[in-house]
Amino acid sequence: MRHLIQYIGIIILFLYSCGKEKKQDQEINTMPQVTNNGKKISFPTDSSAAFFETESIGNSVLNNQIIAPAKVSATVMKSGEGASQNIILFENPDLAASYTQLIQHLININQIQNKNIKQKQIEVERTKDLQAHGAATGKDLLEAQTALSVEQTNLANEKAALIEYETNLKAGGFEPELLKRAKAGTSFIICDIPENQIDRIKKGDNCTVQFTAFPNEKFSGKIDAVADMIDQSTRMVKLRISLNNSSGKFKAGMFATVSFGISEGDNISIDKNSLVTVQAKNYVFVKKSNKEFERTEVTIGNQIGDRIIVYNGLTSGDAIAVKGVMQLKGLSFGY
Repeated sequence: MRHLIQYIGIIILFLYSCGKEKKQDQEINTMPQVTNNGKKISFPTDSSAAFFETESIGNSVLNNQIIAPAKVSATVMKSGEGASQNIILFENPDLAASYTQLIQHLININQIQNKNIKQKQIEVERTKDLQAHGAATGKDLLEAQTALSVEQTNLANEKAALIEYETNLKAGGFEPELLKRAKAGTSFIICDIPENQIDRIKKGDNCTVQFTAFPNEKFSGKIDAVADMIDQSTRMVKLRISLNNSSGKFKAGMFATVSFGISEGDNISIDKNSLVTVQAKNYVFVKKSNKEFERTEVTIGNQIGDRIIVYNGLTSGDAIAVKGVMQLKGLSFGY
C-alpha cells in the first residue's frame, strides 16, 4: 500500500512539472523577439502586433506659413512745397538722418561734378590759351590747375561720405535708389526672418500683412528685397515689403505681422507621433509583415502642423507605426 501511495505521488509530481513547463513555454511564446541589435521586433501572433496602428505614407505637397513680426519703417508723402523729392517719414531717426545726408551729398556731387569741375576745366583751358599768347603767366595756370584739383578732391570726399550713408540705409533694409524713386502713397514694412529661411523667400513674392491697429483687416504686400547682410548676433535677415498706402492709414512705427505662404514641395511626410529621437538620430518603425516591425533611421525636414517632412529612409507605400511607438522604442533600445 505504501508503495502504491509513493507511485501515485510521483505521477502527480510529474504531471505538475509538465504543466508548469508548458505554462512557461506559453509565456515565452507570448513575448516579442528583438533581434539584430534591436532593429527587428517580431511578435508571436497577428493579434499582439495589431495593437501598433500604422499608416501608409506617400508623397504630398505641404504648404507652410512663415510668420514674422514687422513694423512700418517708412512712409512716402508728396511734398507740399513742390520739391523735387517726396517726403519720406522714417520710424528710425538714424535712418532719417542718413537719408537726409545722402540727399545732401548727392546734391553736392551733382554741383561739383556738373558745374564746379566743368567751370574749372574751362578756366584751365582758357588760361593755357592766354599763356600761349603771352597774356597769362605760369603762376596763373598753376592757380587754375590747383583750383580744378581742389574741386576734384571735393568730389572724391563727397563720394566717400556718400558710401557711409548708403551703408546705413542698406543695413536698415533700404536701397537708396528705391527711396529716391519711391512714389507718394507707399509704405515700406521691414521684418526679420531667420537665416535658414532665406532660400524659401525671394524678391517678388506676395505676402499678407496684418496690423495691430486694424486686427480685422488683411492687406496684400510684395517683397521688394532681401537684405544683403545678416545680423551677426541674432542671425536674422531683413525683408523689405512695399504696401499701397494711398489712403494714408499706415503710419511710420506701426506694428504688424507678415505671413508668407511657402510650398515645401512634393515630399514624403509622416505623423509627428511616428518619430522617435535617440542620441540625435531620428527613427520610425516600419511594419514589414503582420508580425514584424523594423526600426529605420530617417532624415527629416521641417514640421508643418502635425506632419514632418522625410527626405531619406522611407519609400512611398511604407506602413509606419503611429500608435504604440514609445513601446516599440522601449523594445528596440532596451528602455
